[in-house]
Amino acid sequence: MNIDNNSVVSLTYELKENDKEGKMIQVVDESDPFYFLFGHKNVIAGFETHLKGKTVGDEFDFSVPSDEAYGPVNEEAVVAVDRNNLNFPTKEQEDEMLQVGRTLPMQDQEGNPLNGLIQEITDEYVRMDFNHPLAGVNLHFSGKVLEVREASQEEIEHGHVHGPGGHHH
Repeated sequence: MNIDNNSVVSLTYELKENDKEGKMIQVVDESDPFYFLFGHKNVIAGFETHLKGKTVGDEFDFSVPSDEAYGPVNEEAVVAVDRNNLNFPTKEQEDEMLQVGRTLPMQDQEGNPLNGLIQEITDEYVRMDFNHPLAGVNLHFSGKVLEVREASQEEIEHGHVHGPGGHHH
């Protein structure tokens, strides 16, 4: 079976910055392969483009430019957050959490989760970068397709993989 819309795909991969010689970002091996439902926007668009039509046993080696991955760095996503808007239960927790280079889990006005990388701390504000950590980075994937199967109707309706390697209800 070839990878196409509504197929469940299992694979291994190495993810590096820019090209096959780039800095290692992530390794997914056979002990815990990556499963996803193809065609449901669960992965970056450029990733699916290069995998479409492949089958079990096929190896892959391709690059995805940042605009087909996590997009360019958005300077408007770097903001100064008023320290009064950061509520920590204790001063000790505030001291522990507020450190340059640390990522803080937060929510926007609609309650959507987002992560902010702390870049600067002053008495009045904390400058945080809410860009995806891989924004502006060209990505290189190499790996192997382990499994391709038809998705169940329930997986298609829910938009994700169920069972081993996927979501369990």
